[in-house]
Amino acid sequence: MTTAQRAPRTVIVTGASRGIGAAIARRMADDGYAVIVNYAVDAGGAESVASAIKASGGRAVTVRADVASPDEVAELFRRARDELGPLAALVNNAGTAGAEARVEDRDANELTHLMQTNVVGPVLCAKHAIEAMSTHRGGDGGCIVNIASIAARTGGLPGLVPYAATKGALVTLTKGLANEVADDGIRVNSVSPGLVETEMAHRPGAEAAVEATPLGRMGRPEEVAAAVSWLVSPAASYITGSDITVSGGR
Repeated sequence: MTTAQRAPRTVIVTGASRGIGAAIARRMADDGYAVIVNYAVDAGGAESVASAIKASGGRAVTVRADVASPDEVAELFRRARDELGPLAALVNNAGTAGAEARVEDRDANELTHLMQTNVVGPVLCAKHAIEAMSTHRGGDGGCIVNIASIAARTGGLPGLVPYAATKGALVTLTKGLANEVADDGIRVNSVSPGLVETEMAHRPGAEAAVEATPLGRMGRPEEVAAAVSWLVSPAASYITGSDITVSGGR
């Protein structure tokens, strides 16, 4: 029996109503954690994830919050504390790819929204997670896992250059934050998936990305969730500041 199973603690998974986020939420519940299933738009999807967790004997609460909103993020963490208990981990999964377009055709407002969601949001969530988990503030330590992308290294699919740039920022955030909060007893890592069977898998250029993948297929959300599970677990207690690539060798 794992430490998490002996003493259930809370994990917040942002953007957990579908795809990779939903798979992570279910896996963390299987590992014995109480899960905050965060969503911004898809209430039905979030409720479905939470219901499946509870049907399997786990604990889950859905919380609507736009990670780009400071007030909504503060409320997200307040509810996590009050309704499920001490925070063990934060998984920054919420993000958007935005519309496909060349950089010169981009709308400035759309670019701002992309940056607010994919970069500012994880920073806001990390701020509250550090306050909750820091051993200097009476917490037991914990970990943060940022869901980045192989696009941070490859430049991403055509028409999605700003998205790739935000994921590069997330990898840099991971490494810098890991150094900054190590003394607080908090580990920070990132997972960079390759092409995974989600909505983005059907965008132009995806077929070529599969052909360029040594394992010759897309990944499954559950395979990304397995990497997150390991990083959160005591088995990864000496791992921080690392980016784990889950990309089939691409």
